[in-house]
Amino acid sequence: MHLSRTARIVLGCITATGLALIYLPLLLVLLNSLNTDRSFAWPPSGLTGEWWGRALHSPGAREALWTSLRAGLGATAIALVLGSLAAFAVHRHRFFGRQTVSFLIVLPIALPGIVTGIALNAAFRTVLEPLGIGFGLFTVVVGHATFCVVIVFNNVAARLRRIAPSLAEASADLGARPWQTLRYVTLPALGPALFAGALLAFALSFDEVVVTTFTAGAGTKTLPIWIYENLARPNQAPVVDVVAALLIALSTVPVYVAQRLSSNTAGGRL
Repeated sequence: MHLSRTARIVLGCITATGLALIYLPLLLVLLNSLNTDRSFAWPPSGLTGEWWGRALHSPGAREALWTSLRAGLGATAIALVLGSLAAFAVHRHRFFGRQTVSFLIVLPIALPGIVTGIALNAAFRTVLEPLGIGFGLFTVVVGHATFCVVIVFNNVAARLRRIAPSLAEASADLGARPWQTLRYVTLPALGPALFAGALLAFALSFDEVVVTTFTAGAGTKTLPIWIYENLARPNQAPVVDVVAALLIALSTVPVYVAQRLSSNTAGGRL
């Protein structure tokens, strides 16, 4: 499609404005993490690395980081198993209600976080508390897994649609059992999609706030919850900016790797 010079200029300005609205606040967070002024006066009165040292030695931030890592890894592991099995079932088999099952699996990612949080909170109080299981890391992992499954399911289902059925048929013709076909043919072809799905699921779990608020309980704090609670404290504000800056830097890694994997495996059928 050919665009006129005016249209290209207008689209370029709109794109630049959108990117500025997204990334300028992130740049301000990075700058404030080095600002010598606790009140973040503008322009900065000077630059310092003091807040970075305090953040790295903050026991609360380190404990919250460890909790977020465990929650993210647990939710990602559950999502890999359930999302992959669901994708295989929906893609490889024809059964009554197949489209409904697919819709119900994808639905949680579209629901508002507060609705999911309230529903999970009520379910945990009704089912788990009578069994003696209170709110904590386990409930956070289960809560995060509800929407992480969607990410893995979509990645695996999309990849399965691009795998030629002739590969499995050729493997069977050569005498391979179903498990051998799965191990030597299907799983290697799914590897990039599984890895990309795991990275995106972990990133989604790591920065989740709303669902975590309803499922964590008083004694469990993930890093986003720690940031939210300390943001209004004057003495902690610079440290919070440092932690936020670190999260900005670290969050780009799984997203970039997942994007590269998806683009490298997007072309054509095997």
